Amino acid sequence: MIGPMSSGFGDMQSLLKQAQEMQRRMQDATKSLSERIVEGTSGGGAVKVYVNGNMEIQAVKIQKGAVDSEDVDGLEDLVTAAVRQAFAAAKELRDREMGKVTGGMNLPGMGF
Repeated sequence: MIGPMSSGFGDMQSLLKQAQEMQRRMQDATKSLSERIVEGTSGGGAVKVYVNGNMEIQAVKIQKGAVDSEDVDGLEDLVTAAVRQAFAAAKELRDREMGKVTGGMNLPGMGF
């Protein structure tokens, strides 16, 4: 009876060790993603939005020529388009990098 219990315990230890290693690798990837910036643009570069791989907006740049007090709606549309593009690029980057860590497994509750 001792034999099967000890091998089961060893398997659990091995599984726990693997889970801890994956968690460490995910933390490393998250830190790396926070330092990687992608850009979304609209209006031929009149509006640029910079987002890191953790989906956090880092900056918004708007050329003076894009600012027209008579067309605020147009500027809002440009900003919205640039934000959407930046977030799409950041999601693609995040999914690709986290996929390397998880081996493509979709882990519930991990936010990706």
